[in-house]
Amino acid sequence: MIEKQELETIIPHRGKMLLLSRVNSYDLEKRTLSAEYHISDDCIFFDPSLGGVPSWVGFEFMAQAISALSGIRDRELGIKPRIGFILSIPTMQMDIPVFSPGSAVVVRVEEVDRTGMIYTFSTEAFLEGRKIMEGKLMVMEVNEDGFDKLVMENG
Repeated sequence: MIEKQELETIIPHRGKMLLLSRVNSYDLEKRTLSAEYHISDDCIFFDPSLGGVPSWVGFEFMAQAISALSGIRDRELGIKPRIGFILSIPTMQMDIPVFSPGSAVVVRVEEVDRTGMIYTFSTEAFLEGRKIMEGKLMVMEVNEDGFDKLVMENG
């Protein structure tokens, strides 16, 4: 298990943008990770008019779980964690409109394809053991030098 304080050493998110509460388990050989986020009214995405966090924010929980898996892998390889970008969300199904404060969303991610710096992940989210979201996320990873180069070229 990896708690929030240690997560700050493996993913780039800080402050209120660090949404994961903890990593529950991971398997670098199978390229899988399970994490959770405890919904509260101090979440940066909390919407008082909805009384919770909109379910579309679940894709960010999934993206941060992917970032955590990448950061754990990078730490094992002895390299600095890389920066990741969501390129697309080709499929996403959500069965609830809002995450209510006090609930814990468990997210599972599995890498299903890799081509160079582009990765595709199958993702799922569960609330009280019931699957409430599933989809695919396509992400790209770059190191700081690659990020600086992207910014300079596309300025």
